[in-house]
Amino acid sequence: MITTDYSVGSPCWLDLGVRDSAAAKRFYGGVFGWTFQPFGSGEEEFGFFKSDGKTVAALGPLDEGARSSWMIYFSTPDLDAAAQQVRQAGGSVRVDPFDVNDQGRMAQFTDPQGGQFAAWQPGKTAGLETVDEPGALMWVELYTTDSERAKEFYETLYGWDYTDMPMPGDEPGDEPGTYTIIGPSGAPQERMHGGLMQVPPDALALAGGTPFWHPVFHTNDCDATIAKVTELGGKVVMGPEDAEGVGRMAVCLDPFGADFVVLRPSM
Repeated sequence: MITTDYSVGSPCWLDLGVRDSAAAKRFYGGVFGWTFQPFGSGEEEFGFFKSDGKTVAALGPLDEGARSSWMIYFSTPDLDAAAQQVRQAGGSVRVDPFDVNDQGRMAQFTDPQGGQFAAWQPGKTAGLETVDEPGALMWVELYTTDSERAKEFYETLYGWDYTDMPMPGDEPGDEPGTYTIIGPSGAPQERMHGGLMQVPPDALALAGGTPFWHPVFHTNDCDATIAKVTELGGKVVMGPEDAEGVGRMAVCLDPFGADFVVLRPSM
């Protein structure tokens, strides 16, 4: 799982872009018990979500024309070199590397299939202050139209290791699918931090048919959490269901259309 000992390519940050930050604060405060700390003095549009006083995510305004979504950041030691690698590997640079005061540097990239992600070069801030705890990030997932090309791209950029696992079909007689588990290069199994899965374009309607990353949040009670999701204006689009060896999970949408997964892991 994700830890705060961020190695190269580890998920280290995430932020949510919305057009109604007040509503986002109410929703996620109700679902996960998060509190909000503005960035700077009196700045209400950008800030940090906190759980037990520790940063678990960030919130900011949505770019014009963009859909509301969670953006996943991966720890990257040299953003300028990474930007060059992204272009050489067939991706694109949406936002060139820039300094965030003395906290670090950030950039935003797109993989060759259209999946958007971001990168963080640590300065004073290495990343989120807590992960893999109730109400915090514990896993990330990529839904893509070409898993082999996606694996090649991210391996070039981050050196990730992959382990393929068969998945049963949705209906009897369906061909089994494959879920690829992602981990830092040479890391033990307990440091695996995400997965990727090839899906048809019609399964990517949320992002207009393009691949996308989404976060998985830890919960002690999946059913109680999704009850809060629906009570506060969100939707449950899959589940809850039990996955052997994984836990009880559900795929959700917040009131703004951003998707995320809640998971009560198996003990």
